[in-house]
Amino acid sequence: MADNAVFNDQDVLNALRLVQAPYMNLDVVAAGMIRDIVITDANVRFTLDMKIPPRFVHEQLDADLRKALSQHLPGLGEVTIDMTVNIPSAGEAMKKSAVPGVANTIAVSSGKGGVGKSTVAVNLAVALAQAGARVGLIDADIYGPSIPLMMDVHTQPRAYAGDDGKTRLLPTESHGVMLMSIGFLVKPEDALIWRGPMASGALKQFLTDVDWEELDYLIFDMPPGTGDIQLTLSQSLPLGGAVIVTTPQDIALADARKGVRMFEKVSVPILGLVENMSYHICSHCGERDEIFDYGGGKRTADELGVPFLGEIPITTRVREGGDKGVPIVVLDPESAVAASLRNVAMQLAGEISARNLTAPSSPAIDISL
Repeated sequence: MADNAVFNDQDVLNALRLVQAPYMNLDVVAAGMIRDIVITDANVRFTLDMKIPPRFVHEQLDADLRKALSQHLPGLGEVTIDMTVNIPSAGEAMKKSAVPGVANTIAVSSGKGGVGKSTVAVNLAVALAQAGARVGLIDADIYGPSIPLMMDVHTQPRAYAGDDGKTRLLPTESHGVMLMSIGFLVKPEDALIWRGPMASGALKQFLTDVDWEELDYLIFDMPPGTGDIQLTLSQSLPLGGAVIVTTPQDIALADARKGVRMFEKVSVPILGLVENMSYHICSHCGERDEIFDYGGGKRTADELGVPFLGEIPITTRVREGGDKGVPIVVLDPESAVAASLRNVAMQLAGEISARNLTAPSSPAIDISL
């Protein structure tokens, strides 16, 4: 022990307040990430309680914490950092909902079709799972399910009789993500000719009749537009928020604005806007080409006062991965597009955790059929 090593718990906390919580507009102390401080002579030990999936950020954060302590605590000895992971939940409302084991629910939506919403939803789900989160994905596009193809799952989920005699389903797993889709229950060539209430009823059954495990995030790949499914979900579950996917084109951005306004009207917070197909990367020369214009997503997010989660380029490999049922974050994890999707996923995780730590919880909603 050095003679000038005189510090206490508060000194440790004051030093660590200078470290930003990854992907959150909070320092690590304000985020509740530092606990169980033990000071023995000049040695410090504490628990780092991660509030977002840790894999991609833990190593750098560990280094930042040690640097802050060494710079602000004279005579510091050995530093031991234990790690736990506790993703903040949307609150008591989720515990009383139809999916009580799920901490956070996220709708990935778009104002129009053709903007790559399902590609974004699938890759965000897999990227969060790769980062260490427990993730589920519901294909809420009842009329045009794409998850079976994009996640390469073509078998029916297992079913069993529950204690109440009703049939219950077990979600399928692919690439570390738990899945449910109407596409698992019908033949690929069959068209669902259902009225709105039937489609809405199927979505509710994906919540009430499926045995979802303890999940950090349950993501809904929504149909395009602002119709029955969007309203059913927003009225049936305490949604943690919505992610709006758009492209840089003016027509897509106009529809994205409508999607934002729709969720705002039903009191669902907007977690952020994602600009997909932001630019094209040539598979031969690697040159960047802004074929759909550029920057409209960021400008629109700023205009609407919602977070901008990031921009995602388009490459041939994205299409190949979708056709093969291997998301690009798995097929080509070192690519620029995979890196951008991981960044969006972590931005999303940070936005959710920051909201849950600082905002009051929503009331529970009864979704009984």
